[in-house]
Amino acid sequence: MSEDRMSETGIRVEEVNSVEAPPKARVADVETAPETLGAKLERKRDYLEGFLAAKPAAADPHSVGGDLYEAVINALKDIFDPEIPVNIYDLGLIYNVEINDGHALVTMTLTTPHCPVAESMPAEVELRVGAVPGVGDAEVNLVWDPPWSPENMSDEARLELGML
Repeated sequence: MSEDRMSETGIRVEEVNSVEAPPKARVADVETAPETLGAKLERKRDYLEGFLAAKPAAADPHSVGGDLYEAVINALKDIFDPEIPVNIYDLGLIYNVEINDGHALVTMTLTTPHCPVAESMPAEVELRVGAVPGVGDAEVNLVWDPPWSPENMSDEARLELGML
């Protein structure tokens, strides 16, 4: 039951006292005939065979988890900060690695802009990443924003430095 009226601002208002509840769906309404045990088993077998026959999607070697990507990360883990006995990857200096058609782009930072290896570290990263089989050329993008902080370090680096 509802009642229409106009408000003081000229807007039509409909007041509703009650609403009929919608009909409830019942499982018995959907099933026309009960499924036999054999039909149910066959349906499950078809599903299982399809599941087992599906092959996993091939991992893109250039994306995270791919062979080429992991080889680049391993090359970065071979580069150590001369002042801190931890590799630059675990130190959290590497912000991003992108690989497209044999071109690797590494976005990284240094612990401070006044770091003594500010001129040599990006060149070393470029050489090491460029030497990975499958990488045609490498480019290093040195950024200062966001600034590096000790929170960027991996647990392994913190353990190595006695910070854990």
